[in-house]
Amino acid sequence: MSISRTDNPVGGAVPPGGTENVPPGVLRRAITASAVGNATEWFDYGIYAYGVSYISAALFPGSVEEATLFALAAFAISFLVRPLGGLFWGPLGDRLGRKTVLAFTILMMSGATFAVGLIPTYDSIGLWAPVLLMLLRMVQGFSTGGEYGGAATFMAEYAPDDRRGFCGSFLEVGTLAGFSFGALLMLGFSLWLGDAVMHDWGWRIPFFVAGPMGLVGMYLRSRMEDTPIFREIECAGQQEKSTAVELRHLLRDYWRPLVVMGGMVVALNVVNYTLLSYMPTYLQRRIGLSPDDALIVPIIGMLFMMVLLPFAGALSDRVGRKPLWWASLIGLFMAAVPLYHLMGTGVTGAVVGFLLLGILYAPQLSTISATFPAMFPTQVRFAGFAISYNVSTSLFGGTAPAFNSWLIQITGNTLMPAYTMMAACIVGMIAVNSLAETAGTSLRGTVKPSLRR
Repeated sequence: MSISRTDNPVGGAVPPGGTENVPPGVLRRAITASAVGNATEWFDYGIYAYGVSYISAALFPGSVEEATLFALAAFAISFLVRPLGGLFWGPLGDRLGRKTVLAFTILMMSGATFAVGLIPTYDSIGLWAPVLLMLLRMVQGFSTGGEYGGAATFMAEYAPDDRRGFCGSFLEVGTLAGFSFGALLMLGFSLWLGDAVMHDWGWRIPFFVAGPMGLVGMYLRSRMEDTPIFREIECAGQQEKSTAVELRHLLRDYWRPLVVMGGMVVALNVVNYTLLSYMPTYLQRRIGLSPDDALIVPIIGMLFMMVLLPFAGALSDRVGRKPLWWASLIGLFMAAVPLYHLMGTGVTGAVVGFLLLGILYAPQLSTISATFPAMFPTQVRFAGFAISYNVSTSLFGGTAPAFNSWLIQITGNTLMPAYTMMAACIVGMIAVNSLAETAGTSLRGTVKPSLRR
């Protein structure tokens, strides 16, 4: 069964306000409102990843190596509760609307990040310092469990079918913009205040910036209507009626896209968190770059990737999502080890190696916000995306920095992050092989994605 852009599986003609009739200004605001939450989420990751040496020294006991590993584990713990967030926020977003849930999640995310900057040191309150950090990371993870799936769904349901890849790429521009802003802020304060002041209190300042970011994001989202596609099924009364019913339908009728997405997310986020979150620690601790060089190298790469993403997203609208995923997975599998060797040669090699890894990763990153929402029909889209994405991310993505650090520690082999990337790419290839092409297909209605080939 094929659905044209003027069909409405809910019944009757598409009402005014469908994605074909969204004014350009409204579409831009929808993309901005979606991307700002993603930027806030990744701003937290950026300041944490780039401030891990200060955070570990201030809030954890033990040697430098032990404290760093504890801090990376605290980073990972937020991912353990993300599936709970997905289970809570996803069905809620399918019943109450995307906009309502996204207003809550961005406030929770930014509030938890802000509060990290208020935690007293380990020397002041002992074990309560790491305990408070872990509790706040869990709040951050719980809210993030609904944020990304909701933001991607919100954006995708506003975007025209033939430009969803291009529009969706800006959600990932928000990812890199938030991460880069956090990284640059931490680096800027480090250069300005010096190492001693940063260890004393300077590392806290970037965390406080999350508060205003969250308020701006909530304001932008409060000015938007819910998506035209969600309003269609809302008017027809075809939302899922309860969390239990929706979860039963997901597991019974949509287990295949849940599994396929989960496999793709393994590849996506093992590479993502290894390349972005773990790289500053890796370059400093394992390659021997100076702290400032270890921060600058990924920033250069991320700024370059931000320019590349919209072009890759637009290309996916023309040639499809699957060809770009295949090119990325095969390229990363073949090039990971040589490029990690190159990064080990010094600052120049690190910059070139990171840039090439970023180029190979960009085809995945640019298309996920268009690909994943299209794998589920409207009435279970938020929940299906949120649950599959967050379960896989919690098991394999957020744990990647701590896992890579542990592997290097027990093996003494600094190429272990490259090997984990390669293993993740194999999982991704298996999943993509079972993916139905979604470029240009309609997101409207309650038709199973398997019928949209």
